[in-house]
Amino acid sequence: MAFVLKTFGRLQLVDEDGNDVAFPEKGLLLLAYLVTTNQGSTNRTTLVSFLWGDAGRDATLATLRKLISRMKARQSELGISFLSSQGNMVTLDRESLSSDILLPEAEDEQVEPFFRLKHLVKLMDQPFLGPVHAHSRQFQRWLDERENCHIALLGNTLRTASRLAQSRKEIELLKKAAVILFRTEPKDPDTLQMLIQIFQAEEDVASLRTYFEQRRTAILRGIAAHTSDEDDAKSLRPTSAPSKPKFAAAALEPKDIRMAIPRLVLLPPKNQSVRPQAGFLAASLVEDITIGFCAFNSLEVIAPYSAVQIGHHLETQSAFFERHRVNYVLDTRISNTGDEVTLFAQLIFFDQNQIVWAERFSLDHMDLVKDRRVVARRIALSVSSEIERHEALREDLNPIAYHRYLVGRRHLARLTLPNLRRARKEMKAALSVSPDFAPALSSMARTYSKEWLLTARGDIELLQTAETLAKQATETRPDFADGYRELGVAKLLQGAFDESAEAMEVAESLAPHYADVIADYADTLVHCSLPAIALRKIERAIELNPLGPDTYFWTAAGANYALGEFEASLDYIGQMADPSLADRLSAASWAMLDRQDKARIFVRRFREGNPDFDVDKWLSAVPSKEQWHKDLYREGLKKAGF
Repeated sequence: MAFVLKTFGRLQLVDEDGNDVAFPEKGLLLLAYLVTTNQGSTNRTTLVSFLWGDAGRDATLATLRKLISRMKARQSELGISFLSSQGNMVTLDRESLSSDILLPEAEDEQVEPFFRLKHLVKLMDQPFLGPVHAHSRQFQRWLDERENCHIALLGNTLRTASRLAQSRKEIELLKKAAVILFRTEPKDPDTLQMLIQIFQAEEDVASLRTYFEQRRTAILRGIAAHTSDEDDAKSLRPTSAPSKPKFAAAALEPKDIRMAIPRLVLLPPKNQSVRPQAGFLAASLVEDITIGFCAFNSLEVIAPYSAVQIGHHLETQSAFFERHRVNYVLDTRISNTGDEVTLFAQLIFFDQNQIVWAERFSLDHMDLVKDRRVVARRIALSVSSEIERHEALREDLNPIAYHRYLVGRRHLARLTLPNLRRARKEMKAALSVSPDFAPALSSMARTYSKEWLLTARGDIELLQTAETLAKQATETRPDFADGYRELGVAKLLQGAFDESAEAMEVAESLAPHYADVIADYADTLVHCSLPAIALRKIERAIELNPLGPDTYFWTAAGANYALGEFEASLDYIGQMADPSLADRLSAASWAMLDRQDKARIFVRRFREGNPDFDVDKWLSAVPSKEQWHKDLYREGLKKAGF
């Protein structure tokens, strides 16, 4: 009877019919090692070091003797002898045991390359040895040698076959082999160049350049439309980038500054669809998307194997991203939207936990398997372009300024007066080093407009300061969405509804998938007395950023209140991390539901921190375009007991 030692997928011994044959696991590992040695033979001391390491040599030699004894006993039961020992030597009879282990001499030039490639793909699409492991340096060294041997065999065979491929079937085989090769050596430049050729990714690069030109033209049109006269329009046209400042090495000390080539990780897709087969498709899609990024030299991609490992350990993801300097995370999930199966992809800027791009792709096609490469290319292009745009905001930065800015942004995650003032202090520090740093200018503008909202004192100077800073940000970076966003907020709170909506429209056109911009646009629409449109926008923002800040849910609550949906308003307030920020709105909503007991709780709590609050004075300062909107809010607040 012939036996085969299988090492790919699961380490196992099978008979000629493919049936699993019981055998000691350490014995199988010993056989695998002997297959790769010269003459199939080695001494007991080497085997002990390989299986258990160098500690406790006498004890492990005894353990090896017991293992070999068990293996021989099992061989007798099977009626075959592929392992023998004499003195200090242990020998494998290669004639009695075959194996799928890949050896350098297996690269037979006489074998047809596509047949050889198909065999390699079948094997290497599975992990070598599966979960079997030995805790020794010798084992790890041997394992590394085996993996390098496999990579070399696959790479050489792929290069040979790629020059001969003609049929569609042969090209598909090349692509499968290329995905496996990329998993194993994602940074090798020769490998990347070969993958680009195999996947014809030069088309991606050309498409990307076209995309950038079209986007730049559209952005300039939006900016020009926003300006009021020709001189302003000229001042907003992008100029040539200033030369990068030179800083001493000491200036690069803060560890969370990431100024090198941006790094991206693609997390394994989540299948939230009722169709189980969608999960297999999702995994294939992510592999295709990963390969698509090989065309872009300005981006590093974390190897898929590492991405899959960290994707299953949510509690350690942030630490992994920090340790490996990950800047961007692409999260994908398959779900059902009605009767349609869709792929939802979102790009997260990890430094600020900010969603900068998201899109939903329909996967409900008859030719889905054939079309998945097209979908993958679209995603790769879109993500690469968004990273290119986003990185442009950081490329000429003083690293110290950027560090202070990041610290300040963290304080803006939770809106309290102490946090706003901490954030403002950091932004001032960033601007003292780099006065034209647009992100710091716009963020500082935000601290003033949010302070105006939280204090409810109607201090016009806060809003005027916010407007001035936001304008400086737009003048410094005409293509920076956050500058227009903060200008829109400042204009809104001063009652300039049309100017606010204009600025928000430009901000959204500059960053159509930026959840924070969409959320503030929704808030503007609430104050413009367009709550139904506002609600659609804020729901879109929440979809893009489901763990977003309290302001998202506050805006959704305000839109529902204006629509007379008071219970829905309270539901959104209940999702806030700090619902006390919306105590006025909670009180008004409960009052409109005729629950005076509940309303009084929130009135009392709000007055503890704001004893001088006056409804009419505050409403005269809060912008609402239509009188009915103010009247509805006044009615709720008065009913509540304010």
